[in-house]
Parts: sequence; C-alpha cells; structure tokens
Amino acid sequence: MGINIGICVMDAKNAPCKEYRSDIVKVHVDNLDGLEDYLEYDLVVDLDTAKGAVDDWDSFIKRNRINPETDAIYMDKVKKESDKELLLPLAEKVATGWMFLEGTPDGIHDMALARSSEENRMTGWDMLDFDEMNEMCSNCPLSWDKGRGCIGAFGPDNSLLPEIAGRHDCPIVASVPESAKTKRIFTSSEAEDLLRECEILKKALPEEGKMMVRRYSGPVERMEAVTRVSISEGCGFYFF
Repeated sequence: MGINIGICVMDAKNAPCKEYRSDIVKVHVDNLDGLEDYLEYDLVVDLDTAKGAVDDWDSFIKRNRINPETDAIYMDKVKKESDKELLLPLAEKVATGWMFLEGTPDGIHDMALARSSEENRMTGWDMLDFDEMNEMCSNCPLSWDKGRGCIGAFGPDNSLLPEIAGRHDCPIVASVPESAKTKRIFTSSEAEDLLRECEILKKALPEEGKMMVRRYSGPVERMEAVTRVSISEGCGFYFF
C-alpha cells in the first residue's frame, strides 16, 4: 500500500474543476418508489429464456462477445442485429437504480438526493472522459505534479522518510502515516510549516546517505510543490 498527497481543490481559488465537482449530475437511489418515471432501465432477457430462443448458445455467446458466466442477457451487450431482433421482444425493463437529476422537478430532485449516499453520486467531473480530464488538469494552476494533476505519491506506507523527519524535528512529515489514517486536513498556513520542513529535509537527506537521497528526494520535492500551491491558492492539503 502507498500514501498519496492531495490538494483540497474545492477550497482553492482557481481550480477549474470546482464547478464540475460541485454539480451532482447522477445518483443511485436505494428506494425506487415514486421515482419510476425518472430512473434508468436496462433491457434484460432472463438467461433460460434467452437460451430457449437461441439455436446455438455457444455461437451466440462468441459472436456477441458475452461472458459465458453471465446470469442474464443485457440487450446493450448484444452486438449482432439479428440477435437483437430475436431477443428484443423477450426483454424486460429492469431499473438500475440510477437516475439523472437534470430536468427533474424540485420535489423529485430533493427526494432522489435524500435517498442516495455520498458514494453513490456522480458529479459533472465524474462524467468527463479521460481526455477532457487530462486537458483540464494539464492546464490547471493546481496541477502541482508536473502537469499530471493535484494528486501524487508520497511513497509506500513503510517509507523511512517519516522516521528521518522525526530525527530532524519535522513533525508534519513525521506524522504522515498517522495523518493518512486519521484523514487529517492540513491548512494553508500549515503549508508554510511543511515548506520549512522540506528545506530541512533537503539538507538532511545527504547526511542520511546516498540511498536516502535517491529514495526520498522525489517525495520531498513533491511536498514542496504541494505547499507552494496550498499557500498561493489558500487551500488545504492532505495525505491519504
């Protein structure tokens, strides 16, 4: 397992993704009652029904590239038009539990949100494809990890850097494993303290030996980059 470093983008002044991340677009609800007209549905054919309708089951599975271990046939997975025409009349609508919020009446919108948990919500950011995300991150002022984004690696959870930091009076770096466990959020003012610790560690690592320099110069540089963004944007940072 490894430990990463992240920036609190929602508190940053210039994060272009904030608007996307704050816009809840799609939710999965636990209770479907009253939301039937707004839910997404799959067209599904029961496995036994599908097998009874298809002459050569093995050929059907192969030509449509369907997992042989499937427990039902989802029509959106059927590739061949002739097979679609055969099975479509046998398909039933099955609610996925997911629904888009845009365009729903206020009462329905609020009901769906109330019935969804935090981890079962998709924002506008989640709906972007990889290329769109990559383009936004590469041009973002918070993209401290060499244009790759605002999250990067601190190192493995057995890193010796916290131990080294403890010997050189660098409490923030020394506490990184514990901070990752407790999900502590550091403030922008604490970023100034971490920046000072990075300066101390850059001088201390050569004293610890060439191996320590090779292993831990990168994490120190990344923490330094994080602190500069945290200070300039007035946002916090965290280890996870």
